Amino acid sequence: MSETDYRDIAYLLAAMLFIYGLRGLTHPRTAVRGNFIGSLAMFCAVIVTLVTVEFDIVLMLFGIAIGVGIGVWMATTVKMTAMPQLVALFNGFGGGASVFVAGAYLWAKASGDPSPTTDVLAATAASGLIGAVTFSGSLVAFGKLQELDFVKDFHFEGQKFLNFGLAVVCLILGIIISVSPGYASLCFWFMSILALGLGVMLVISIGGADMPVVIALLNSYSGLAAAATGFVLSNTVLIIAGSLVGASGVVLTRVMCKAMNRSLPAVLFGTMQGGSSIQSADDVYTTVKSISAEEVAMMLEVSQRVLIVPGYGMAVAQAQHAVHDLMNALNTREVKVEFGIHPVAGRMPGHMNVLLAEADIPYDLLKEMDDVNSEMDQIDMAIVLGANDVVNPIARTDPNSPIAGMPIIDVDKARSVIVIKRSLSPGFAGIPNPLFAMEHTSMLFGDGKKMVVDIVKALQEG
Repeated sequence: MSETDYRDIAYLLAAMLFIYGLRGLTHPRTAVRGNFIGSLAMFCAVIVTLVTVEFDIVLMLFGIAIGVGIGVWMATTVKMTAMPQLVALFNGFGGGASVFVAGAYLWAKASGDPSPTTDVLAATAASGLIGAVTFSGSLVAFGKLQELDFVKDFHFEGQKFLNFGLAVVCLILGIIISVSPGYASLCFWFMSILALGLGVMLVISIGGADMPVVIALLNSYSGLAAAATGFVLSNTVLIIAGSLVGASGVVLTRVMCKAMNRSLPAVLFGTMQGGSSIQSADDVYTTVKSISAEEVAMMLEVSQRVLIVPGYGMAVAQAQHAVHDLMNALNTREVKVEFGIHPVAGRMPGHMNVLLAEADIPYDLLKEMDDVNSEMDQIDMAIVLGANDVVNPIARTDPNSPIAGMPIIDVDKARSVIVIKRSLSPGFAGIPNPLFAMEHTSMLFGDGKKMVVDIVKALQEG
């Protein structure tokens, strides 16, 4: 067999490992192994490519050293609370890499003899367009997740028409690239610049509550850009890996949209601004009651079934290990503890699952929203730890609310509710939560981790 045959066989084995690794990511118990298998597949694909392709070894080793250094630094310094931002950056880097690879290909081949075929030029245009949108859109998503002031929600009259115009011009330039090799390189970079602007304009107007959907969609974009680049380079494993990422991202986007009861067009082109019927926080919070950790402990001692609903506040406070200690303290008192997980709690899909798994909380105790809602009237106490919009009953009661129709965890139907938050500040949707002022709800104000630790201490001293 020729060297090409050996390379294709190696790529096929790498593709099989990608698929097997992706399957492992479907369950927390096998996720670590699945991630390792996927990484091994990529390592093998990279090694095979380096062995079978001519390149400047000094320049390549220099690039690898930089990449390894950045990767190790991120792995050791980035906190779990910043994982959504890191995912957004990774999506952006993937899209940016696709743009530069496709652009380099055109630089080297477009004016050569023979010229690239139409299908290859079309794939190059797709790689540049999707990659550039992914890159700039992901950077904006990173800024929103990082709560940077200069990337707050931005709207102006005619914004949708501008986005449509940018998209049309990019598509026209893509067609020119496909049919006119002589102008391909110039049109490619012009199209990429416009696509960068399009990515910014598409994401900057999307509200923070929709960020989990946006992250999933941008992940899909990065995969599609990689697959298109695979066609440009005639690289089988890149086509397969990119297609897997693109397809899984689309599926995840659909799941997230369903969880929020929102269509994808509503996320991309709508806003999360409330209607005129939304009450002010001063009106909603007139009957808020505060409680101490010791009082919460007393209530827990007479409870039989407790539901903990985590949110982004738990991630910020890094309270997952304290929550594990609370679970153990209650289990020793024969109190049944479960966790209600909303699909879009946090700032990326599966955010709460990752944090709780890090604290070695058994996956069997993590209950989906529909399961806990069907038994909410049997819950003696629901502890809301840093969640807000995903437990806001306005989603059921106010059709003019920005979260109207979004499925929520119905903690307001539990027998008693404890909400642990630093303050009465609103969630991503920017609206007050009447749950906090209900008669059977008490607020435990303070840092999530400290408050849970104080509750555990009070239980142990009681």
